[in-house]
Amino acid sequence: MWTDRLTSALFVVVGAVNLLPGVVALAPSRITTAYGVSIDGPHSADLTVLLRHRAVLLGLVGIALLCAAFIPSLRVPALVGGGISMGTFLLFAYSTPGLNDATMRVARIDIAAIALLAVAAVLVWRKNA
Repeated sequence: MWTDRLTSALFVVVGAVNLLPGVVALAPSRITTAYGVSIDGPHSADLTVLLRHRAVLLGLVGIALLCAAFIPSLRVPALVGGGISMGTFLLFAYSTPGLNDATMRVARIDIAAIALLAVAAVLVWRKNA
C-alpha cells in the first residue's frame, strides 16, 4: 500500500536528519561548522564534550527512527522520542534570544523534520485505528 511506503520514507528522512549531526561525536572539528560556535578558549573542553554527547543522543534518535521505518512495532516509540527531542530543541531555541544563524538554521531544519514526523504520526494513527 502506498501509505506504508510513504510512512517508511518519512521515517527514513527524519531519521537521517537526526542521524547526520552524529558526525560531530566522531569529528569534533565539525562543531564550528554545524553550530557556529567556537570550541577554542576557556571552557571549550566542556562545550566540546557537551556537544559531542548531544551528537550521540541525536544519533540514537536517528537510529530509532530509521529502525521504525522498517519495523512497524517501533513506530510509536520512535515518534514519541523524535517528537520530544526535536520539540524541546525548538522550544529552547525559540525561547532563547540572541542565538546565532547556524543554530537557527538547525531549528528551521527541525521544524521541517517535525512536520514530516507529524505526517508520519497521522499515517501510523490511521493505520492503527
